[in-house]
Amino acid sequence: MLPFDVTLAPGESPYRQVVYAATKAILSGGMATGDAFPSVRELSQALKINPNTAQKVVAELQRDRLIVVQPGLGTIVARVPKGGTEEKRRLLADDVEKLAVEARRLGISRAELQRALDARWRALFGDDAPAPSRQPVRSVVSIPRGRR
Repeated sequence: MLPFDVTLAPGESPYRQVVYAATKAILSGGMATGDAFPSVRELSQALKINPNTAQKVVAELQRDRLIVVQPGLGTIVARVPKGGTEEKRRLLADDVEKLAVEARRLGISRAELQRALDARWRALFGDDAPAPSRQPVRSVVSIPRGRR
């Protein structure tokens, strides 16, 4: 049993969907620092994906410093790094641009986009909670177009 839910949507990259679901679980507090993260074999078997795909998922999460391999413990959720304001903006720049362009394409005003973002933020994380809660995250994952 995985510590996060993923319902793989046809036509979308399984790799991207699993990375997104795991990242969401870690950042929203569904998985806390020190929690065990599934092995490549566990991911592959539970999701019925190719072991190479599962390895790519683990490698990306390690590159993003969301998980680490601890000798004797296995793979665990890492402490989420705290970057400076400029570093955080740089990391989000591409995604923010894609969101803004897609909103404009759909005819959504900046105010409407802000309200939608605020509502989604509250649904996922509460009102700017200082630390993630330990509530499990259970969701069906659908990767928005442009995140492939």
